[in-house]
Formats: sequence, structure tokens, C-alpha cells
Amino acid sequence: MRAQSLVPAAAGATLLAFTTASTAAHPREPVRVEPVSRVSRVSAADLLDKLDACEPVSRGRYRTDADAPADIPVCGTQDAVFWKADIDIDCDGRPGSRCNHTTDPWFWPSTAYKQSDGRYLNAETLPFIVVPAPSGIWDHRAHGVGAGSVAAVIHEGRIQYAVVGDIGPHHLIGEASYATAKGLGLRPDPRSGGAPSGVTYVVFKNTRVTHIEDHEEAVAQGEALVRKLVRNE
Repeated sequence: MRAQSLVPAAAGATLLAFTTASTAAHPREPVRVEPVSRVSRVSAADLLDKLDACEPVSRGRYRTDADAPADIPVCGTQDAVFWKADIDIDCDGRPGSRCNHTTDPWFWPSTAYKQSDGRYLNAETLPFIVVPAPSGIWDHRAHGVGAGSVAAVIHEGRIQYAVVGDIGPHHLIGEASYATAKGLGLRPDPRSGGAPSGVTYVVFKNTRVTHIEDHEEAVAQGEALVRKLVRNE
């Protein structure tokens, strides 16, 4: 069962800290990648083959749920970090017809990061993933991951491009927005949707879309980055 992405009791102070930290999440200038032609897409199978071996970059391991074993490491390559987990549905952020207090018992009307106009993200329409809060297990910021980092989420032959848009509990991993799950062809219901396993999350180091809400740019960068990772171009 999904834990709330931001703990309400400390949401104000924590959100401020995360928002401030996001400006330091990219130690170098973000990698800018030119869009590639649609015909040059790399298959999900090719990408998974490239990520077959895990070189752990986390000091410990994560749980997918509070009562699940801690057996998921964050792995790394020169250009990306990745993990294999389940997918729980994050409906937090701006409320809508699909994501609100009625549809989601864990709903929280904010996300760790905001879009360029100052509003919180819309989980119904924006594909984004959730990364664990920095801890002794792993600190995503040390690997060039933060607000708007480009991600690819893989499930059963599909690739859904997304951005890093929210921060979750420090001990849990495997969560993405309503729109991410829908794009993967999964049931996006926050109560019972998602998938229990078989989901791979890839986040590219030192990347960032200009505006976190710009999904078109996330796709363009993501396709080029995946092509570069798989084909060493």
C-alpha cells in the first residue's frame, strides 16, 4: 500500500528543504541533448539488456512497501542510475477529477517540486517519478539527480519517459505519477492500480528539462539519452 510521498506533519519544512536542495542537485551544467528522429527509437528490450548487470551505488537497499523486505538496490552506470521495483500510484499535487482526497486516501495537495508558474505538479497529466528522500541508504543528489531530471520507466515492452517530480519516504522505492502508469498501459487507480513488480526506473545523471512540466522536452531528451546509452553514440 502506498505511503504518502511527503509526511504531512513535516511537510512545510521538508518541502522547503527539498525545494532548496533541488537547486544543488546538478553539480554540473545539465546535459542538453538534441532531439532524435522517431525512427531511431530504441526498444525496451535493448534498454533492459544494457541494464542487465547491477553495480550498486546505494549503501543499503529499499523496500517497495512498509511490510516488504529491503532487497532493492539502486544501481549505476556512468550516465544513469536505475532500480527494479513495483509501481505504486502517486496522485499527489494539484487535485483533479482522478487525483483528490476522495479518490486517493493518501492524497496530499503538493509535490516536492513545483512547475515554472509556481503551481504544484499535476499527477493526472504529467508523467513523473518519485525518488526516496536522501538518507544513509542513498542520496540521489550526489548522483546528479533532482527536480526535472530525465527518466525512462519500463514495463512489459513499453518505455514511458518522465521526469523526477516528487520525493517519497526515505526507505521506500517504486512510485510514479498517475500519468506515468497510464502511459505504460497500467491501471492508474491510486488505491489498487500499478504493478507489483517488473518495473525498471532509469534516471539520467546531470540532466534536466527546462520546465519540469514540459513533457515533450522530456521525451525528446529521453529518446536521445536512451539511444546514447544503448548504442554508445
